[in-house]
Amino acid sequence: MILVPTLALALVGAAEPVVGTAAAETDPQQQLLYYNHSYGVFDRETADAIEHSEYLPEFANFSVRTSTGTGGVSWTGRYLMGRETYVELFGVGDLPDQDGTLGSTGLGLSTERAGQLPTVAQRMADEGGTPIGFIQMRDFGDGVPVPWFDAVLVAETYDSFSGWAMEYRPEYFADPRGNTEPENYPGDVGRERYLSDAYRDHLMRDVTGIRIAMTRRDLDATVPLLRAGDFAVHTYPGGILATRGGTTMRFDAVPRESAGMKRIEFSLNRPVLHRHVEQLGNSTLVVGPGARAVWTFR
Repeated sequence: MILVPTLALALVGAAEPVVGTAAAETDPQQQLLYYNHSYGVFDRETADAIEHSEYLPEFANFSVRTSTGTGGVSWTGRYLMGRETYVELFGVGDLPDQDGTLGSTGLGLSTERAGQLPTVAQRMADEGGTPIGFIQMRDFGDGVPVPWFDAVLVAETYDSFSGWAMEYRPEYFADPRGNTEPENYPGDVGRERYLSDAYRDHLMRDVTGIRIAMTRRDLDATVPLLRAGDFAVHTYPGGILATRGGTTMRFDAVPRESAGMKRIEFSLNRPVLHRHVEQLGNSTLVVGPGARAVWTFR
């Protein structure tokens, strides 16, 4: 999640979706950006069912927590954390202002190596976008904030979808409060280093596919970000499909009232023999059979 105080912004130089089947092992040389996390805002019944689910803590490294970012802006979300990727789930009103309305969504794509974000920003501009730079801070609750990540937003104003590129800061990895891992190679600011290994104790391994519906304006603003990150972008009359990097992303162009997170697909740490169906408010999580799970939202 990224909540941006307005004054902090500054400019910088038709079928079911095809999705990935497993998260790719990261090769920092392959592309500039990878799926980091996405979020959706759901009706209160669904959000409360997710928060109080007895099954989700078994399925995933699941938590409900409040984070405080730049300018003291805070948000409370329900998190499913994997090896390299995760999702944030909110209810109406859990986020301030426009971001807390039903059907609002967001997507963060991150670099794996320090120093790549300026290249992303330049590529976005070359693709016709208007990259907006931002530094996200994090306050762990002790009043001593630490730089969390640098970000490049695709737009200052949007209808329902907020997209951004991000790069974790070395200061965050150096701060023991972050509980991060040692680097795997020089300049490692990657997702696996950021997330804990607690996913190993659960079924969920990673997010392999998402489907988000948004307005045409939001969709058009997102394409330069995807192209700048080296995703393969396939266009069709109703939207776009972005592949590569282990997570397949489908974006549908719809009226604002139909916008929202529609589908999330996961890889599992191990295959399961039987199909498990979990009803969570106005959503359905189907786990197995095999090493995948699908969560659909109405």
